[in-house]
This record gives sequence, structure tokens and C-alpha cells, in this order.
Amino acid sequence: MSGGTILAAGAVCWKVTPRGKLRILVVHRTRHGDVSLPKGKVDPGETLPETAVREIAEETGLVVGLGVPLGIVEYTVGGRPKQVYYWAAETEPLALANSTFVSNDEVEKLTWLSVKKARKKLSYRHDVDIVKRFRKLYKLGRARTFAIIALRHGKATPAGDWAGPDATRPLLPRGERQAMSVAHGIAAFRPGALVASTAVRCTATIAPTARITGLAVAQSDAISQDAYTARGDAVREVVAAALDTRVTTVLCSHGPVLPQIIESVVRATDSAQLANLPRAASLSVGEYAVLHVPVDDPSGGVVAVEVHSPTA
Repeated sequence: MSGGTILAAGAVCWKVTPRGKLRILVVHRTRHGDVSLPKGKVDPGETLPETAVREIAEETGLVVGLGVPLGIVEYTVGGRPKQVYYWAAETEPLALANSTFVSNDEVEKLTWLSVKKARKKLSYRHDVDIVKRFRKLYKLGRARTFAIIALRHGKATPAGDWAGPDATRPLLPRGERQAMSVAHGIAAFRPGALVASTAVRCTATIAPTARITGLAVAQSDAISQDAYTARGDAVREVVAAALDTRVTTVLCSHGPVLPQIIESVVRATDSAQLANLPRAASLSVGEYAVLHVPVDDPSGGVVAVEVHSPTA
């Protein structure tokens, strides 16, 4: 909760059937007697992406990875303002066949519907609006995305308090808490590759994410502060390699290098200026930016940019 506002998160879970038909998952809620998109309230200490993935798993039995953000809806519940953040989340064509869902006192049943039928069936106008935003992206071929996630290391021991080489400066306890705080949120985007600067403060920051995802961390001197140059040629090469894989990749680096990472993504994807790009290039310690790139046409420009902060 923040300033009396109830925060929640969810997703438009979608799939393409073996016959090529687009389907949206709707939730028939037992207690409320309505039909909605899967979502739920933020638990203490959670980040919004983490909440979205957890709530979808609890309500539907599906384990999803988040895609492009679809916006925020706002309304009032019991006299208190509520904000719900939504993402797109693609599932496998036979996803529910493998889910653990059983009817319960919160959710009666789940139904896959066409977009047209979902818009008619959903009980709330704001859910319909979110589905319409998703459909627009889908029709443009920009709903299926991968991401470049730029992560700034957590709070480290100040240079003036450290006698060894700069690259060996460790995280402070606050930095360790920040690294833990963002790990589940980053994991919500289902990264397929983790890359960190060779500096200790970066490898330590990405370590909790590595444990959660089970991924190995590739270390790269090219995105280290020691190797920083104004031209940023080496950084562009790292970003280009990540984009070529079309797999969500986390790049954990430093304050001076992060603007070059963001700029490299923008140049390589021929992106127009998006509102959050300056914010993504000026991350505070422990924050991360997610730049969503269309899988089918990475040169078609970044679809969306979002920035998340640690809760610790």
C-alpha cells in the first residue's frame, strides 16, 4: 500500500491455438460473482511484477512470464483509491491442461475466449479497455516481446572508504537487501540470460536473480565501469549480441554505463523517443529498466519501457 492507495497487479493471459486463433483467459470469481482478468493485491515487500506472476499462479495455476505492460486502471474500493497494473502474458497453447487449477471459493472457473467474446463477458469496463489495448498491439504484431533489462547494482561501499581496487568494492547491507528485493520482480519477466559487469558490486547484485532463475551469470568487462569510454563501442556490441538472441537478457552494470546500454538498444531497434527512456537511463542504485522489443521485428522499435525500484 502507498499513501492509502491499494496496489494490485495482473495480466492479460493470452495464447494462440494450434489453429491460429487468439484466445484471452478470463476468471469467473466465486465470491464476487463476476468475470474479470486475473489479478490481485500487492503483498508487503513485493514489487508489482512479482505480484502479477504470483496472483496469476494462485488464481489460475499458470506460471507465466510477463511481457509488455498494458497500463494502469484506477477505481475506488470501499472509499479507497485502487490502482491495478497490467501486463501481457503469453501462455502455451495447451497451458490450462497442465495447470494445477481446481474450482475453489475464490475462483469458480477459467475460460479461454476470443477477444470479441471476452469484451462482452467481462464485468468491468476497465478490464475491457485493457483487453482493447492488448488487441491493438497484437494486430500490429507487437504483443509478443522479449526484453533487455538494465539493472544498476545495489548500494556499495563508498570508494573513499575502500582501500582496494574499485572493482572489488562490496555491497553494503542496504545493497544486499536491494538485490534481494528486485530479484523476484526481474524473474517475473522470465529472463533467459544474465550478464554482469566483472565488478563485485554487480555480480553480487545479480546473484539473487541467478539463484531464483537457475541461470548462470556471464561476466563482461565491456559493461564494467573500469572499461567505460565515452564512445561506448564495446557496450553496443554487448547489447547487439543480446538483441540478436531475441531472448530476455539482464545486463547488470554501473551508473555511467547504463545510459550507453539504453542508447544502444534505442539505436539498434530504431526506436522513437519514448516517455520513459530518460528515466531508464538515470537509474538509482538497485533499480532496473525493462525495454520490451518485438520478437518478430526487433528493428521496429521498442514497444514499451518500464522502471522498477527495490522495496527494501
